[in-house]
Amino acid sequence: MRNQLLFGLFLALLLLPGCKSAKLSDADAAFERGEYFDAQKIYRKVYNKANKREDRPLRGEIAFKMGECYTKLNMAASASAAFKNAIRYEYPDSTSYLYLGKALQADGQYKAAMDAYNTFLEYDPDNQLVKESLKGCRMAILAKEKPKTRYIVKNAKLFNSRRADFAPMYLDKTYDQLFLTTTNEKVIGENKSEITGMKKGDIYFSKKNERGEWQRPEPVEGELNSDADEGIVSFSPDGQTMYLTKARRSETSNTSVEIYTSRRSDATWSAPQKFEITADTLSAVGHPAVSPDGRYLYFCSDMPGGYGGLDIWRINLNDRAGSLENMGPQINTSGNEMFPYSRTDSLLYFSSDGHPGFGGLDLFKAKLNTTGDYWSVENMGQPMNSNGDDFGITFGPGETGFFSSNRGDRRGYDHIYSFELPEIKVTISGWVLDKDEEPVPNAIIRIVGDDGSNQKEVARDDGSFKFNLERGVRYVMLAGAKGYLNVKQEFESDMAEEDADYGVDFILAAINKPQVVENIFYDFDKATLRPESKTALDEMAQILRDNPHVTVEMGAHTDRKGSDEYNIKLSERRAKSVIDYLIAAGIAEDRLSPKGYGESVPKRVTKRINREYPQFEEGTVLTEEYIETLSPEDQEAADQINRRTEFQVLSTDYDIY
Repeated sequence: MRNQLLFGLFLALLLLPGCKSAKLSDADAAFERGEYFDAQKIYRKVYNKANKREDRPLRGEIAFKMGECYTKLNMAASASAAFKNAIRYEYPDSTSYLYLGKALQADGQYKAAMDAYNTFLEYDPDNQLVKESLKGCRMAILAKEKPKTRYIVKNAKLFNSRRADFAPMYLDKTYDQLFLTTTNEKVIGENKSEITGMKKGDIYFSKKNERGEWQRPEPVEGELNSDADEGIVSFSPDGQTMYLTKARRSETSNTSVEIYTSRRSDATWSAPQKFEITADTLSAVGHPAVSPDGRYLYFCSDMPGGYGGLDIWRINLNDRAGSLENMGPQINTSGNEMFPYSRTDSLLYFSSDGHPGFGGLDLFKAKLNTTGDYWSVENMGQPMNSNGDDFGITFGPGETGFFSSNRGDRRGYDHIYSFELPEIKVTISGWVLDKDEEPVPNAIIRIVGDDGSNQKEVARDDGSFKFNLERGVRYVMLAGAKGYLNVKQEFESDMAEEDADYGVDFILAAINKPQVVENIFYDFDKATLRPESKTALDEMAQILRDNPHVTVEMGAHTDRKGSDEYNIKLSERRAKSVIDYLIAAGIAEDRLSPKGYGESVPKRVTKRINREYPQFEEGTVLTEEYIETLSPEDQEAADQINRRTEFQVLSTDYDIY
């Protein structure tokens, strides 16, 4: 059950004037005190007796008030039925449409809720709260067509009873004790709450055993719990001081709440002591939340100076005098902002029915900008939020924790849920191979990101490697090994909220033997480079940039067709064409030596060539004599292999200066 209802944090509306029977007066008085459960029972009895034609105005008034009670009790379906009756009996208050809209929205009937809100806007066209509610309805309708967030939400059944259990909170950063508020049948006190009809809340806790398993909750030890309502706790960073909400009820004033403190001695907690925030005794003050550094106490209140409804405030625990501060209009609205949770000094979580949401209270995350003057507020989306009330979040290690919700419970009872945001696994993997696609021994891969990250890994025996990455980061990777030229690659991981594995392979060129430059093509019987050679030549230029201390020979080879003299001259011109391209690409001319081999150096079949052309046995030299023994088709394949451009490293000590 939404805890502000348990503790009467909503102010009762002013009663309409008119002649009332004694029992109706009793119902109104109970409502005024915030005793909504008792009030609705009396209203229903009076409503059922007012069955004459002349009682229609009275039935409209009572139906409206019953709707208010059901709203406070989180019984959305009953509330919408009551407000529909108020409208049917022509109750003269346009807020019937506003409250009907909120009840329908909390019941997940978004289109019907929008109709009710739009009708209300005919009476009050500038009502910003209703406009925000309409945004929430549209958001909820659109959310059905979109994937939910990556949060995994589960009912934490171990912590839940048959009644209401809510507002979990870790004791400290060891995350091995979880405190919660419960109204189970074993709580202290025999009397049921006039507000909710359930037993009054107590504080329970659960511990992990030696195997790290949560145990069933038990009442806290000491003098903390009483026959009054206690709940909604937070702790000082050392776990020695508890801040809690406690009900204030007397015969001479309305039900309200205040913040108390309790001290821990070993495993027991002391009797609560009133924590003075202001001299204001009329306003409700509850839902304490201590900042992680222990400096601030956040809380919610309807005290003067807010933006309407319940607002989130804070005070400096080290210097309370004059430090009371409203959290401002980016966080607070004319609705209700409640259940704050300070995760860092710039990250605040809270629940609200004033910001656009799915219905009832939604969980929101607020981030403070780097200049410290603006909070950006974000709805946490489904499944963290539902059309019911979602509130009271606490974080454990990483993106895990617990919160409370009355989703799916027609009685309006709250239950505790666990949540987890699985880590997005972004990786890059591949192989470091030589030109024959064999693993390069002891290859080293380095990866540097523009986020400041710097990783290094030695490839495995099969040449494979893998790195973990972050989203939205630009990376530069460099692979190298002794006896091989370095190869560099750049890429950027995207911002998609999903697992991703990027693939990249590094093909390293050995220094001690010629290396074929694949996909360099010339016009037939000419030295003119064809346009499709550009990619390969640009890659060759990049290799030379990545290895600035090497000089190379660029050698061109022809097939067996034509005379030896002709092929030598043709290959020399082709090698010179490659050199000219590389010089135009910015490579120093004195690093490059052209060489035309003609048909004088036939290719030896490597493992890679054998895999591509299994008809040629590994180690075979594709001489003219051998080729002439082949079929016409295999002759053409062998000639194609022999027609190639290669580079050979000549030196590794070129002085770039």
